[in-house]
Amino acid sequence: EAGLGSAPIAAAAAQTKEPVRQGLVSMCGTFIDTIIVCTMTGLAIVLTQSYTTGLDGAAMTTHAFSVGLFIPLIGKYIVNIGLVFFAFTTILGWNYYGERCLEYLTNRNQKAVKVYRWLYILAVFIGPYMTVKAVWNIADIFNALMAFPNLIALLALNGVIVKETRDFHAKHNGSY
Repeated sequence: EAGLGSAPIAAAAAQTKEPVRQGLVSMCGTFIDTIIVCTMTGLAIVLTQSYTTGLDGAAMTTHAFSVGLFIPLIGKYIVNIGLVFFAFTTILGWNYYGERCLEYLTNRNQKAVKVYRWLYILAVFIGPYMTVKAVWNIADIFNALMAFPNLIALLALNGVIVKETRDFHAKHNGSY
């Protein structure tokens, strides 16, 4: 999600007087997810050699945690419970992002938001009947469509970001 421009939608809902502080808090989420969780998962897959099983995705991760933990059933349940929460929060999060963007683009037109909600619910029910490859391809296309305008905006606003960050650090002298 880092760089796509979706996380700032959630960060903008925070009640704060310091946008730089909120940016620092938001960076923690990216760090925890990418550096800690993904590294632990990758290490489990490599150390258990689950990548040699011919499995992929969640099945490979489940295998790695089942083999890697002392009690095999615990690893299986940890991954499955994590997947349920990840899937549920992803569905809710992307719906929230989509609604906020649509409200912005349509000047808070609630009729458009209701239509979006119904289409989103329909997509949630259709998704499980698609192949995993098709779902990932669609997700990759839409993520790229989000990333390009966000990267252009980041380039255009980098001076403002640097100025605000320097002002914040000067004001607080390293104490947040």
